[in-house]
Amino acid sequence: MQRYFSEIKKDNLLFLNKNDIYHIKTVMRMKENDRIEVVYQKQLHICQLDSEYNAKIEKIITNEFTKKQYVLCVPILQEQKMSFVLQKATELGVDVIVPILTNRSKIKIDGKETKKLERWQKICKEASEQSKRLTIPQISSATKITDLNFSGLKLVCSVKEKNNTLKKILKDNLNYDKIVMVIGPEGGLTPLEEKQLIDLNFIPISLGNNVLRVETVPIYLLSILNYEME
Repeated sequence: MQRYFSEIKKDNLLFLNKNDIYHIKTVMRMKENDRIEVVYQKQLHICQLDSEYNAKIEKIITNEFTKKQYVLCVPILQEQKMSFVLQKATELGVDVIVPILTNRSKIKIDGKETKKLERWQKICKEASEQSKRLTIPQISSATKITDLNFSGLKLVCSVKEKNNTLKKILKDNLNYDKIVMVIGPEGGLTPLEEKQLIDLNFIPISLGNNVLRVETVPIYLLSILNYEME
């Protein structure tokens, strides 16, 4: 059953945006009385389409599953790689994505941030629907390293660190509700940037002996978190 998200509810109806209605009519070729899943305020609703392609609620399915919050801080990448990271991180359960500005980042977004954020949010929405999530990851505006003031367990991927693995850190830190992960760009974070993060209480972690591409790291991290935590 196809899943969509709604932000508007009136009585027993959930209203979909025009892009979703277009998808339902033109791509999925659904008609009146066909059933869809609609997420509203983190609750799953089984609905039936009416003649105007609004979603008439038939049943609400209660979700009792809870997990730690995952925050991914990733450098701004070329469009294809950024889309890949957003899609896969969403499928693997990330909750917040923070594009970070680093000295070695090659991609600049001056004057284009609003359009990029809209496109990135759309990618996360579609990935959330495809992977049957109850939430859509929040994407923040581009942020400097020195402004990453988060609570929780804070980790930074470091090519210099050899001993602290993600598994080891998680074993010693089970009581945090939020895990924040910082990934550097191609070429890594500069020594100054890494020091700035350590000063903000980020813990350097090793990703093993192999040097991974930037777009591979979120999959690596989130897969381990899902295995260890869930």
